[in-house]
Formats: sequence, structure tokens, C-alpha cells
Amino acid sequence: MTRSIRCAARIGMVLGLALGTQPAHASLPSCPGNVYHMVVPAAAGGTTDIVARLIAAQLGEKAGVSVVVENKPGGGGTIGAAQVASAKPDGCTMLMGNIGPNAINYALNKKLTYGPADLQPITRVFSVPNVLVVNPKVPATTVRELVDLARSKPGTMALANSGVGQSTHMTGEMFRLATEVDVISVPYKGNAPAVADLLGGQVHMMFDNVAVSLPHIQAGKLRALAVTSVERVPALPDVPTMEQAGLKGFDVAAWFGLFYPSGTDGAHVQSMQELVSDILKQDAVRRQIAAWSGVPGGESTEQFTAYVDTEIKKWAQIVDAARLTID
Repeated sequence: MTRSIRCAARIGMVLGLALGTQPAHASLPSCPGNVYHMVVPAAAGGTTDIVARLIAAQLGEKAGVSVVVENKPGGGGTIGAAQVASAKPDGCTMLMGNIGPNAINYALNKKLTYGPADLQPITRVFSVPNVLVVNPKVPATTVRELVDLARSKPGTMALANSGVGQSTHMTGEMFRLATEVDVISVPYKGNAPAVADLLGGQVHMMFDNVAVSLPHIQAGKLRALAVTSVERVPALPDVPTMEQAGLKGFDVAAWFGLFYPSGTDGAHVQSMQELVSDILKQDAVRRQIAAWSGVPGGESTEQFTAYVDTEIKKWAQIVDAARLTID
């Protein structure tokens, strides 16, 4: 078991003790062996994974069921999303989706085997900004210094991302377009393996979710240059926003939310939304999300559906403007 997974498991145990086992207040579907499956379309240890394990642990405590987290990385999250889209709509299989496979890739990836109509939004779990981080050996302490360094070494510096079509990838593309730097884009199957190579010096920089990079920044193992939110992040008060660093148009937040296969009974969707919304109101859960510099969700199914639709349209415009595509 990796350190990240052990950490996520301990978070679940601690929160379980803090909240206590509570009976479910809503009717959930009857699943074989009382086991539910939550598919994570990314590698273990990344943001999608750690938030999925947090919610899975609390669903188990609150509803008295077993929630098995299954990592299905690859394709910028589209492999796992496609698996859930084609799953039996019995309420027993759900997706911890995110901005990549559930918004950006609809416009970017022309080979998707699923579309927005194949996945039923349940509720947003949380959102978190990205942060531009570099390996400490990179001789740049500001965004301007990094841009100047990259321009002095065209085609030699590597910019990692957590998968093609993820927010970390698209923010990197926005950075390349805005600065006209010639850097190598290196996709991974999730935040965790990308950050591992960044820590090891195999790549030089990355736009990563604050939730994953924050411990490494605080430990001095990564250097933060700027965040992609409109305002500074409380956990990183000395780190400027991208606009403060001289680049406009970088209001980007990665979001994570639950989805069912389309056709799932509306009562099951409503029950799960209510359970997760209640979990996200718990003080212990909100403190953990705040520690990741995230904003908790819990909106109604209708509100989350409208939000996803807006995100799909927003990123379609960005993909079109940047002339990006995966054929």
C-alpha cells in the first residue's frame, strides 16, 4: 500500500471516529453483498483518488454499506468514465468524475465512446485551484523567471500533466499559448505519478491541483510560483495568482463530482445526492477539504447538472480557440 493510499485510509478512519456510524436517512439501492463500487478514473494517490476515498469511507459509515474504490487510470480519465457510462444503471456503480473526462474531453477527444448523455450527474464534491510548481533545482523563483528560462532553452524543459484533457494539461496549454514558450508536454495517468517524476527531477514543472502538491510545497520539495485562482490561496498566502504574476485569463479550478450511469432510477440518484450533501456538511469533512485548499460542493442534482453543462461549453470554446484535438 502506497503512502498516499495509507494517508487517505487514515483520513477515512479518523473522520469515521469523529462522525460516528449513523443510519442512512434515505433509501439506497440493494446491491449484491451490500457492496457499492466507486470508480476513480486516475491513479492512486492523486486528487480524484484521495477525495474518492474520503467520500467512500464516509458513505460506508453513514449508510452502513461497503464502498469499494476502483482505480481505472488512463486516457485523461476517459477509460474509467467509459466503464461507468456502460455499467448497469442499478445504482451500485458510480464514478468520481472530474473536469477532464466529464467536461474538457468531450471537445478534445474525438474518439470517446461515451458522451454527456451517458452519465447522470449526482453532485459536485469539491473544487480546487491549480498551482504552478517547479522542482527546486529549476533556477526560477517567479513565473517571469521561468518563462525567460524556458525561452533560453527551447524544446528542452518538460511540463508534466496528470493526463491529456485534464485541467492540469489544459492549464499548461494555456500557459504555452500565453507565453509562446517551447516546452515538452508530458502526460501521466494521474497527479501522483506526475508529481513523483517532478520530485525526482525527471520533469521540470507542472500545473498541479493544490491538494496534491501542497504537502510537497510546505516541505520545500517543490517550489510554488503561482496559483490559478482569482484570489490567493489561504494555505499559500505568499504565492501570487497567475494574474498577479503577469498572466491574465488563468481562472481555472479543477472540480470533482459523482456520476451514475444514465438510466439510473431517479430515487437512487436523489438518495445518493442527499447522503453526499450531508457528508459534505460535516465539520470534520469540511476541515479536511479546507486543508486541501478546496471548496466543498453538495449542490442538488439539478444544480450540478447545470454546472457541468456550463463547463462543457466553456472548455469547448477554449479547445476550439487553441485548436487542440485528439483524433
